[in-house]
Amino acid sequence: MVRDRALRRLAGAAALVPLGFLAYFFVYPVLSILASAFFPPGGFGLDAFRELAARRSLLGVAWFTVWQAVVSTLVTVAVGIPGAHALARHEFRGRKLVRAATIVPFVMPTVVVGSAFLALLGRNGALGIDMRGTVWLILAAHVFYNYAVVVRTVGTAWERMDPRIEEAARVLGASPWRTFRSVTLPMLRPAIASAASIVFLFTLTSFGVILILGNLATATIEVEIWRLATSLIDLRGAAALATIQLVAVTAVLFAYSRYQERRSVQVQPAAARPTRPATWRQRALLAANLGFMATLLLAPLAVLVERALRVDGGYGIGNFRRLLVDTPILLVKPVASVAYSLAYAAGATVVAVTIGLMAAAVVARRRGLVGRWFDTVLMLPLGTSAVTLGFGFLVALDEPVDIRAAVWLVAIGHALVAIPFVVRITVPIMRSIRVRLREAAAVLGASPARVWREVDLPVIGRAALVAAGFSLAVSLGEFGATSFLARPDAPTMPVAIYRFLSRPGSVNFGVAMALSVVLMVVTTVAVLAVERLRPDDTSGF
Repeated sequence: MVRDRALRRLAGAAALVPLGFLAYFFVYPVLSILASAFFPPGGFGLDAFRELAARRSLLGVAWFTVWQAVVSTLVTVAVGIPGAHALARHEFRGRKLVRAATIVPFVMPTVVVGSAFLALLGRNGALGIDMRGTVWLILAAHVFYNYAVVVRTVGTAWERMDPRIEEAARVLGASPWRTFRSVTLPMLRPAIASAASIVFLFTLTSFGVILILGNLATATIEVEIWRLATSLIDLRGAAALATIQLVAVTAVLFAYSRYQERRSVQVQPAAARPTRPATWRQRALLAANLGFMATLLLAPLAVLVERALRVDGGYGIGNFRRLLVDTPILLVKPVASVAYSLAYAAGATVVAVTIGLMAAAVVARRRGLVGRWFDTVLMLPLGTSAVTLGFGFLVALDEPVDIRAAVWLVAIGHALVAIPFVVRITVPIMRSIRVRLREAAAVLGASPARVWREVDLPVIGRAALVAAGFSLAVSLGEFGATSFLARPDAPTMPVAIYRFLSRPGSVNFGVAMALSVVLMVVTTVAVLAVERLRPDDTSGF
């Protein structure tokens, strides 16, 4: 009994740390944004919102934000479902490698994606077509970036479906299309809705891709918040617009939750494994899917490498050598941004894994309303745009001590985005640990800390490494919050890439391509390490 009370006190203390972290670095900045929008110096008022409504240009921004997100989602789902079927139902040589490769674009930094599509379809692009500033280039980049969400989410659900249900429909005379429409699609609908909601949120709050590939006519609310806060110094207007975006994102999350609650489908897990295509039609469809994947996922990145190696008169490593030379665009050598990015990523990974594991332990052990409430609070940063988080830091963290210029604040911002991934990856593993093992260790005299070290840690160690890899990849590519927080003398790679891309000249473009390749390689190594370490019983991403 005494030991049980000690474990409960330890769990309570473990809950206070992540709650305190989120309260100061997430809830407080978000509330400060709301206060700035609703409570100007003269008291409560809606003047900031009235001023926004009077700007017709902002109505166009809001409309473009919504419709491009809808179209991006529909196209991504349409092209992703065949890929999900190919990986879920068919066995072929290199299947594991293809499965791992599909996740690389999703964790690829947005500035790398933007740079890749500029190299492919920008001025002097590889295809000879300049599509800069068009919505079609943005849509293509969004499909590239979010393709893995549909393939992995829907594919995981497809793998768990019992194929005998579809076989029964075929035996009864249903055509392949009718079997898909009447049997398969209804069972996949919750997974499709989940993937679509994620893609919609990501494209609704898209920042880096649109900032690089678009123009004033293709600006989203996210880009407009950044422009109001950094270029026009209209903090009240930015706060009001951020408030509107928060309400919109919350509404989307609520609608998705309600849909999942009403449309959930229970499916008997399948014991069957993927099989090799048996007919020529199946082989042709598989080949077409793999060809589409290779074109979509590899072509932009291959062109990015080609442009990084292109110099006057041919090919070479001149652009990479320029990373070691001083430039007026940055206060430091471009290569220094690599060191800063790795340092921020290391700090963010330590913070995210430490806070995330403590939070995951609480969620895993506290069932019922308390556990669900705590889990929901931890997921809130994932539903809030990075630009809003960065802007909130600037608005709120000037008192009681002004820490807005602190170098380590960048790592904190990155950790906020990574913590939900740590929780989602480690909670299922923690829940799989038998309570009797902990009780037996406690009966034998082990302290709560030793129980954690000797029982829990060996089981969740591999999942913790996966979470650390994801945190590292998320931090390396984060751009929205970093654009507000990074000091001029300590830029990250995404910030440095954007600064080079925003300056005219082939030399600056070449340096941006070279730095993008460096960032792409580092991120890819982290992602492939995650795939290699991933426990067999984790699903989805």
